[in-house]
Amino acid sequence: MIRVVQIIHPQQGRALAIVDEPSLVLLNGLKSVYEAALEAINSSQSLEALLLATRSEKKLHYDEVYSGSSEWKLLPAFDCPGDPFRCLVAGTGLTHKNSALNRQAMHAATEGTKPTDSIIMYEWGVENGFPAAGKIGVQPEWFYKGNGSVLRAHGETLEVPPFGDDGGEEPEIAGIYIVGPDSTPHRIGFATGNEFSDHVMEKKNYLYLAPSKLRQCAIGPELVIGGDFRDIRGHVQVSAGGHFKWSADVRTGEQNMAHSLENLEYHHFKYPGHRLPMQAHVHFFGADAFSFGSKLLLENDDLMTVHWEGMGRALGNRLTISSQPEQLIPVSRL
Repeated sequence: MIRVVQIIHPQQGRALAIVDEPSLVLLNGLKSVYEAALEAINSSQSLEALLLATRSEKKLHYDEVYSGSSEWKLLPAFDCPGDPFRCLVAGTGLTHKNSALNRQAMHAATEGTKPTDSIIMYEWGVENGFPAAGKIGVQPEWFYKGNGSVLRAHGETLEVPPFGDDGGEEPEIAGIYIVGPDSTPHRIGFATGNEFSDHVMEKKNYLYLAPSKLRQCAIGPELVIGGDFRDIRGHVQVSAGGHFKWSADVRTGEQNMAHSLENLEYHHFKYPGHRLPMQAHVHFFGADAFSFGSKLLLENDDLMTVHWEGMGRALGNRLTISSQPEQLIPVSRL
């Protein structure tokens, strides 16, 4: 298992580096994880072996890059350089009990005391989300977030747009994938994620879930090549001006979820449109806790921080609320 970062310099351009605390070891030639993954597929070798073989003698001080004091800046842990349309950003919901309970609380007022559809779907996962080997389990909830243009890096802001009602963190892990020339999906690894969403919009009516997810999101700063997805523990917090506003310990991974990784991956890649050659995927696996469930509404400049053990350094992003009024966008007739 190795951890890598994608970085960029105003004169030298993009680069790829392996994390070797407290340093970043620059790699020769390779400019992106996407490029490296395709090369590994085409040369029939493991991505880890390819990356290790391209290490240079040049090192950077990780603290300086991470804090933003270096000319080198962090990029999202994965992207499709120059072609964001090639990357599909999506996710799977109702995979953790606490997320289902939060959704139940959100919508119980409109549905009385009976179990909501959210709880029912979560229980389906509990019953048949870990199918026997060679079998297909129940499909989970699925949502679309956008193409690669919505991805943000550690240190970048996440915006509540003029048409948004709110913005809140969702501490998750994202699976990173690439589809090979023969339409076979390959898992590259995992990255810390903040699957930023509009919970106020969703609370109005659960049918607003789809547009509430069409927001920016952050992954990184590091991408873990290899590793496992069994039992991962972490911490999430919201702070402002150096003072904590909310925090929680969180858990993810198969031991803490209603679906196996294999089942989640099957139900994402069963669609032919998700197996287009050279296509990339960033797929969020669900959250265990988020501040909106504790009735906290984030404010402008709040800092959201997500850290998962074994996933490298924490992901931090400030929330910014657009000051622009919502404006109608006219469509031109040809």
